[in-house]
Amino acid sequence: MSGGPLSAPRAADTERVRRLRSAASDWAGLRVLVTGIAVSGFAAADALLEHDAEVVVVDAREGEAEREKAQLLEVLGGRVHLGPASLGEAPGGWDGYDLVVTSPGWRPDADLLVGAALAGVPVWGDVELAWRLRPEAGAASWLTLTGTNGKTTTVEMTAAVLRAGGLRAAAAGNVGTPLIEAMRHPDAYEVLAVELSSFQLHWLSTDAEASLRPLASACLNIAPDHLDWHGSLDAYAGAKGRVYENTRLACVYSTADPRTEELVRAAEVEEGCRAVGTTRGTPSVGMLGLVEDVLADRAFVAERRTSAAELGTLADLSRDGAPVPPHTVDNALAAAALARAAGVAPTAVRDGLRGFRPQPHRVEQVAEAGGVRWVDDSKATNAHAAAASLAAFGSIVWIAGGLAKGARFDDLVAAHASRLRAAVLIGRDRDEIAAALARHAPDVPVVTVEPPQTGGVEASPEQLPDSLMDAVVERAAALAQPGDTVLLAPACASMDQFTSYSHRGRAFAAAVRRRGQR
Repeated sequence: MSGGPLSAPRAADTERVRRLRSAASDWAGLRVLVTGIAVSGFAAADALLEHDAEVVVVDAREGEAEREKAQLLEVLGGRVHLGPASLGEAPGGWDGYDLVVTSPGWRPDADLLVGAALAGVPVWGDVELAWRLRPEAGAASWLTLTGTNGKTTTVEMTAAVLRAGGLRAAAAGNVGTPLIEAMRHPDAYEVLAVELSSFQLHWLSTDAEASLRPLASACLNIAPDHLDWHGSLDAYAGAKGRVYENTRLACVYSTADPRTEELVRAAEVEEGCRAVGTTRGTPSVGMLGLVEDVLADRAFVAERRTSAAELGTLADLSRDGAPVPPHTVDNALAAAALARAAGVAPTAVRDGLRGFRPQPHRVEQVAEAGGVRWVDDSKATNAHAAAASLAAFGSIVWIAGGLAKGARFDDLVAAHASRLRAAVLIGRDRDEIAAALARHAPDVPVVTVEPPQTGGVEASPEQLPDSLMDAVVERAAALAQPGDTVLLAPACASMDQFTSYSHRGRAFAAAVRRRGQR
């Protein structure tokens, strides 16, 4: 597919790109290549066309959804190239582009992005573009947050607290509203709670004068993840640490993960910006933490050396009277710190936390019968997340397995072996977890559930989730005893047997309900 003719090739105007600071800047005629036509790519192309830029979009996929989006962008004046052949070289050659805007999932070693770097064409991510498309006056403040685990829950918790404080606020970025759409919302937001993935952070500009300057920022934790994309743990952590760059008021870190404080120390921030720690223990001056069961703020109070503000209690975080997992406390303290940096009152923190309900598949109890709890934490797609989930319960029948993404499980199993009643393993890399259990928990019974067979052949993809989870639930029920928790915390990605972690969680919950009805 293609649109109108391109203007004549020219060298990239990098100085003009550097001057793009707001929606009021001169975007007209800017030659932009957008890589990807999914949610963020489409939003970027649409916004650029609205500002009279010349836009070319490429995507290797050419399904119905991509063709529909391509047709719409072409009506608006863009050009679109679909299919694998579109990814070989920049359409028309690199001399015809001033800027590349890439979707977050594109790896830095993709041919087009390497070609842009060699040609001297700046590459932005969707977050950078959204920041530069803010209104010239009255733009929303950004509270940015990242981490290996807990990002979505915490950023939505932050937005809930902001709204409880009377602010027009939304969760945006890697969750909720795409950032570029948030910039164009007809009822302008006052504050945005922005979730940023390591991919999005990687593509932020290094131009400190023009790039992202959050009011406050936070990194919840760092654990090995996406190493196939970043190449090493150091590179991954370095990308996460960029969340703190240019922060104006407060950099929030967790004492539960000292690496987050190291990232704060390494960041270049605005003069007067403070480091604000969170702790599950009693907070020191300049920190938020717990005093017995009270969430206490000794960072955003005038007399913080001698007093603290009460922000709520653990009871405000409890769901249905269940014990509060340690990672939920960490998330709540980070959300409170970010919201307090935006000026909300202590009572708003309490009200926001009390009314907040996390998205499904995050340590979600789906049933209790015969003294056994059934808990869905399908969102635990890596070992670090699974560790937080396992730490929340005493005696566990653990359902785990899937795509390990190169991870190892020895530390996870060794740390939580005493909690395990049994393990039920599924998925392509289940043998990796089985081996770790054999080394560190040899007395724990381990059951492997193979994909069910139908008439002598493996079940079809349509049959697999239900039939697989029915078998898993039956095996787990046979192993569980009163007082146990059957916990789906896979420590692995889901795409070998399910379309997503949410699909896996729904299949588990449905199988539990079917068993309860028999």
